[in-house]
Amino acid sequence: MQSANPDLAKLKSAMKALWTAGDFSQIASFTATEAENFVERIGIPAGSKVLDVACGSGNTSIPAAKAGAEVIGVDIAPNSLEKARARAAREDVTVDFREGDAEQLQFPDASFDVVLTMFGAMFAPRPEIVAAELLRVCKPGGIVAMANWTPQGFVGKSFQLTAKHVPPPPIPPPVLWGEEAVARQRLNSGTKQVDCVRQQVHFLYPFTPRETVNFFRLYFGPTQMAFARLDEAGQEALASDMEAPWAEHNTANDGTTSVMGEYLDVRAVRA
Repeated sequence: MQSANPDLAKLKSAMKALWTAGDFSQIASFTATEAENFVERIGIPAGSKVLDVACGSGNTSIPAAKAGAEVIGVDIAPNSLEKARARAAREDVTVDFREGDAEQLQFPDASFDVVLTMFGAMFAPRPEIVAAELLRVCKPGGIVAMANWTPQGFVGKSFQLTAKHVPPPPIPPPVLWGEEAVARQRLNSGTKQVDCVRQQVHFLYPFTPRETVNFFRLYFGPTQMAFARLDEAGQEALASDMEAPWAEHNTANDGTTSVMGEYLDVRAVRA
């Protein structure tokens, strides 16, 4: 499929490099509590078959397994999967972590009771194909659950800010998945109900806004790669622009950083 489209294959390769850069597990550790909340709200019955798409280092896979589900997690970044396996072993849970593409899920139709993705599948380049795949592998009456950053929230605005310095790839903006009307439209075919609720994640970092930017620059692949594409002056300008919203929205006054980020919690019931 990909070999028939060299441009798509090149884009996929670049995106894999983007998410393999850095160490996403360091970033994910600061949203682990909200990932547990997200999974808990789904209400996954013990014994359910669950697929976690773009699972990263296991933030949602592991809580789902702890709830008694049989979980498979797929991601395009092998290093994140290694971190996920190590974390699952530490926490004494069983999850089958595999390398995989949200646009080409290697599972038969109607394989899972719950298909979930948190801040993951929203970044795949072809959203209509992602939506079709998420629904295809979900059983009739099953749940497709997504957590997607909103354009209006802190993270969405941060992505827009970075895009002013480093043009994003020619794909639909990932944060469109955080628009309720768009999420409903993309998941409409093959569903009998779609519910959307705006939720908040509390970003709490034990360092200053400037150090928070450095943290993302060190560990978050997209930020790391953005800086790598700029000269020294461009890097200084991007760092300054990234620091500004962290400082502006920071509610802490003790040398740490406390900011709220908005995401859209999407639940679709497969027809």
